[in-house]
Amino acid sequence: MPQINKTAAAETPRSSTNARSATARSATAQPTTARPATRWPAARAAVTAFFALDGFVFAAWVVRIPAVKAQVHASAGVLGLTLLCVSAGAIVAMGPVGRLCLRHGTRAVTVGASVLLCVAVALPAQVHSAAGLGGVLLLFGAGFGAMNVALNSAAVELIAAIRRPVMPGFHAAYSLGGLIGATLGGLLATVLTAAQQLGLTAAFGLAATTALAVPLLRGGRPSPALPPEAAPGPTASATGAGSGAVRGPLLLVLLFGLVALCDAYGEGALADWGTLHLTADLHADASLAAAGFAAYSLAMTAGRLGGTRLVERFGTTPVLVGGSAVAAAGMLVAALSPWLPAVLGGFLLVGLGLANIFPLAINGAGSLDGPKGVATASMLGYGGMVLGPPVIGFLAQAMGLPDALLSVALLAALSGVAALAVRRAAPATPA
Repeated sequence: MPQINKTAAAETPRSSTNARSATARSATAQPTTARPATRWPAARAAVTAFFALDGFVFAAWVVRIPAVKAQVHASAGVLGLTLLCVSAGAIVAMGPVGRLCLRHGTRAVTVGASVLLCVAVALPAQVHSAAGLGGVLLLFGAGFGAMNVALNSAAVELIAAIRRPVMPGFHAAYSLGGLIGATLGGLLATVLTAAQQLGLTAAFGLAATTALAVPLLRGGRPSPALPPEAAPGPTASATGAGSGAVRGPLLLVLLFGLVALCDAYGEGALADWGTLHLTADLHADASLAAAGFAAYSLAMTAGRLGGTRLVERFGTTPVLVGGSAVAAAGMLVAALSPWLPAVLGGFLLVGLGLANIFPLAINGAGSLDGPKGVATASMLGYGGMVLGPPVIGFLAQAMGLPDALLSVALLAALSGVAALAVRRAAPATPA
């Protein structure tokens, strides 16, 4: 993490003021001529590829869950408990990994987390009991959580250096990696066993990690002095001019975490209950139900690909608030409309609306408190993803699935309110 130069404190007040004025004039005169090292484009490509690898590896595991379930002879209830171990391992790992990033650097920890994730993805197919599956999924979840914190923290540093809000693009790479991993995994599932496929995924992941580690670890360091207007997001005034990631108030980090939680609640709910809503409530066949979820996923990917341009044109807070409104409106249509095309259109709007909320929230928390901020917001976000599906299930049992899905619209609207609260609180934050 870049440190603020303290040598100016030894100067006279006048010379200190003159130095700061000169720095401000220079930054204002050439706001687009940042001083990132020439190797940062290669580091950006490596970070993007690591996001794609993260999504690819996780999707490769997801498509083989049925085969692993049969292998360990687990009931649906037992499988549900073992799958919670992924989230538990991720949440437990996030806090310590944030501290490791501060001590050893985000990029080195990213490489180590990627190795752990790729090794762990092969293990579920090697166990033959539910208890053993739970144990290896804890390790897999720890690798996934560590990768999430370290990689997003590295992205926050890079964003501060290149002075563009490209976090949505990084998360678009994750979504694309997931789509490729799920598609390829589905095709290979008919010709390879789970052990063979996950073993090949692990080997590919380790080879890719080795190749990507070179440009990531050898890339230049970020510029330590950024003008205030260069800091992307609504908290530029809170971060100050001396660093792309400085310590900020815990309240703002928690508000960003609440934004991430509301978004992740919707993502988890749509992934687990969207298809069931189409089949049970709209009487759609399996192919149409799959198309509905595909439309949601592709809309989210497309929204993230365009997220950087949206933030550059309108700013972070308008994108967060607008996305929340679009997601809430889309979920209202999808939950309440009896017309199948309208429901599919609602799912598409939900995907577009939610697309950039999580990455922008993580970037905002990281710009305030570096890897610790990323870890805190990520833990809250994963909490929403863990809570979403079971809460929807309880609500559906009490009031029906369409009404239960209205909670997604409610939390999407809440994320917009939280984003506005960050905007109001940020100017009062000490630099």
